[in-house]
Parts: sequence; structure tokens; C-alpha cells
Amino acid sequence: MLVTVETGRLILRPRTMADIEACMAMDRDPEVTKFIPGPWNDPEAHRLFLTNRIQADFGEGLGYWSVFAKENPEQFLGWILLIPADAVGPEIEIGWRLNRLTWGKGYATEAARPVLAHAFRTLDLREVIADIAPGNTASMRVAEKLGLSPTRATEYLGQPFASYRITREAFEAHSKAS
Repeated sequence: MLVTVETGRLILRPRTMADIEACMAMDRDPEVTKFIPGPWNDPEAHRLFLTNRIQADFGEGLGYWSVFAKENPEQFLGWILLIPADAVGPEIEIGWRLNRLTWGKGYATEAARPVLAHAFRTLDLREVIADIAPGNTASMRVAEKLGLSPTRATEYLGQPFASYRITREAFEAHSKAS
């Protein structure tokens, strides 16, 4: 079971089916999904994809958190995930997707920090990855602010991606330095 987490400005709570319309609306913005292959333009396939992701059991302590601003807790800002890579593993990935209205405000980094802390301190994971499309410089900056480093080229649905990684030790060292 995922727990609700609060940061200075944000509330992260487990994603539920109540979030599906907000997720679909966010994904229909072509700028938001520009670097992520998916069924964003097929409403039925998109809804099925989201339903499967929302209802999936990714394992104890893994899943998606919906992100809301404390100042307006009804407004969906996006989500953070900590799941097996591409929902199959074996590696565990962190990822984020936020509405365009949130961009440039540091929300992705702020929301992802406690999720990484959960990964290492609660789940006792040794390593977490983030696969990012080469042109997605904003997500690359978020990953680097979190202490992740690019380690190798990979592919997602036949498209090139860069795999970023962080170990538990690197996270703790980065957390102390931040």
C-alpha cells in the first residue's frame, strides 16, 4: 500500500481511478507526451492503458502517486511513478509526468525526491533507473538534480532512450550534499 506524502508545496497520494480523466487530459497535450510513445491519440486504447496501470499491483511499496499543490489540493498536477521498468522489470524505475502549467517550477524534482527516499530507505532498493528520451532535456535536468547519472543507451518501443541510474549510496551522498 502506498502512503500519502507531503512536501513543502505538494501532496502526493496514491493514484486511483478517480484520477483517470485528469490523466487522460494531461496526456492529450502533445507537448506533455512529445517524448513518450503511447496510445495518447486513441481514446479507447489510452483509457485501457491507464486503467491497467492504475489497477496494476506492481509490488509492495511500488506504484503511482498523483501530485497536487497544497494551495489547491483539487487540481491535478501530474504523477510520479516507482514501478518495475516498463511495468515488467526487473529494474525499478522512477518517472514523472506533469501538466504543462507546472513546468519550470521545480515540482517534478520536489515530488520525486521523497519517492526516491522511499525507494532506498523504505524498500531498501539498491538502485533506481529513469529512462529518458534524448531530446527531453527538462527530464534530464530533473534526473540530474535528483542525483541520477546517464549510464547507457537503451530503447523503449523501438525508440532510443538514455538510461539514468542512481544507487542507494549515491542517493544518500547526494541528499547530504543538497
